[in-house]
Amino acid sequence: MFDVDDLEKFLAASHPEDRVVRWVNVDGLHPYIVNRFREVYGFHTLAAEDVLHVPQRPVLEWEDDYIFVIARMLTLADERLVAEQVSMFVYDRTLITFQERKGDVWDSVRERIHTEGSRLREQGCCYLLYTLLDAIVDQNFPILEHYGDVLEQIEAEVTHSPTTEMLRRIHSVKRDLVGLCCVMWPMRDLTDTLQRDEHAKLTKFTRTYTRDVYEHTIQIIDIIESYREMSSSLTDLYMSAVFNRMNEVMKVLTIMASFFIPITFLAGVYGMNFEAIPEL
Repeated sequence: MFDVDDLEKFLAASHPEDRVVRWVNVDGLHPYIVNRFREVYGFHTLAAEDVLHVPQRPVLEWEDDYIFVIARMLTLADERLVAEQVSMFVYDRTLITFQERKGDVWDSVRERIHTEGSRLREQGCCYLLYTLLDAIVDQNFPILEHYGDVLEQIEAEVTHSPTTEMLRRIHSVKRDLVGLCCVMWPMRDLTDTLQRDEHAKLTKFTRTYTRDVYEHTIQIIDIIESYREMSSSLTDLYMSAVFNRMNEVMKVLTIMASFFIPITFLAGVYGMNFEAIPEL
């Protein structure tokens, strides 16, 4: 693997004969670079627009000469959910990926490519496509584990000392879970199409592996739904804890008021101006 300094020289060079697959990863969405790849590799103008105009819904398009895939890659940065669009073009011996910015979840894939005898070095582009999608989907498991720990921490604290900060954290988690759900449902449909439909560039061997990615998307969606229910329950628990604290305060105030009512009555009666004080 190497960095490209001269784009025109790289595009003019022929495919290395000793390489089964060439993976071209482009960091950053520059219109000129995307257009040059479109001119050389011949993908559709509308596909180039989808690459540049982010974010797009995850989608899979079958073309005669290539397969076009749009996926959403999710990561955590300072405990905040960050989404990035990844566009992929799968050809016979070349796979092109466009990312919004530098940095991704594919370090393990690169390590496997550098390993001698790795299946990635022997299989075609469709298997590399499966591997990249699998890494994108599996990245959601540690993200969900983080949100599960946050919800458990809030649940342990909310019954003892509920604060408005906890309610803000609950709503923040619910918002991120909705974002996760909006990404994973289209990804489920995408992987389902990959494993079911036939295409000349997608081998039966690879479709067998994409079934595993499809099952992971279903598992992730189930976890998301359970966490969403848990966050809704935590909101109800927070409101109950606040009402209970309010009831305790009202109870104390009622006792104090009951204690001072007779004294207030006597002070009100005997504090008036009388010519003759009652009872005397």
